[in-house]
Amino acid sequence: MLRLAAIAAEAGLPEGGLNVVPGTGPTAGRALGLHMDVDCISFTGSGEVGRHFLKYAAESNMKRIVLECGGKSPAIVLDDVGDFTPVVEQIAAGFLFCQGENCSAGTRLIVSEKVREPLLAKLKETVKTWKVGDPLDSAAKIGAMIEAPHMQKVLSYIEKGQSEGAKLTLGGNQVLKGTGGYFIEPTIFEGVTNDMVIARDEIFGPVLSVISVRDDAEAVRIANDTNYGLAASLYTNDLNRAHLIARSIRAGTVSVNCYSEGDFAVPFGGYKESGFGGKDKGFAAHDQYDETKAIWIQTR
Repeated sequence: MLRLAAIAAEAGLPEGGLNVVPGTGPTAGRALGLHMDVDCISFTGSGEVGRHFLKYAAESNMKRIVLECGGKSPAIVLDDVGDFTPVVEQIAAGFLFCQGENCSAGTRLIVSEKVREPLLAKLKETVKTWKVGDPLDSAAKIGAMIEAPHMQKVLSYIEKGQSEGAKLTLGGNQVLKGTGGYFIEPTIFEGVTNDMVIARDEIFGPVLSVISVRDDAEAVRIANDTNYGLAASLYTNDLNRAHLIARSIRAGTVSVNCYSEGDFAVPFGGYKESGFGGKDKGFAAHDQYDETKAIWIQTR
């Protein structure tokens, strides 16, 4: 961000147009949240910190707060999917992109029990091709966790999943320890129930929880049984089922037969504890920074 600010200055951006304020949440974040001259804050991060900003707004000038506070996004595979190859490629990208350190990561695989076994067999083959390593290595697809404490947090979730009775069927370990990096291999849990911690908490790492369902109604119920509602993906060959289920899922973005957050023209933002107050991207992104005024004039 400091380098970005320097580039902006070099490019001639007017002074004050972009300000970078280094600091931690309890200092810089709190100061901004309580500042009487700040009219709006758009925050991306945890729900815990998002609640702090709501409190700061109430204690100061009731500034507008826009929150994007993560997710536990479902990837739903229905029983009519025939070609698993493109499906598993999208599922793998959904939970492994950016090492799983992604708010809209598809970390809950909700799959029809009729296609579960062949789908998972194909998925594991695909996931094994995602090489963990130095991101400057063009062959590597998965880099390191952002810091040591977060790596330990992700590993603790993996331990928790095993203690809860979920079956660890792939990965689950720290790797490349000799490099000094905080690398975790792709991890898949099967036999997960939606009340387990690994199915409810945002792990923010390369960990997938697989939940089997009997029918579409159960798939929708489990997809919506979460505090979050940022994104979801759905895989089916039936357009009618796609429309019905996409409308039934409480999430800000639902992608069909792909993992996607949309593009720059499409509004992005969540429901429930994933956030509220505004959208990123698209024309709707301007709304959170605008104020509407009505002026009435009596002419004479």
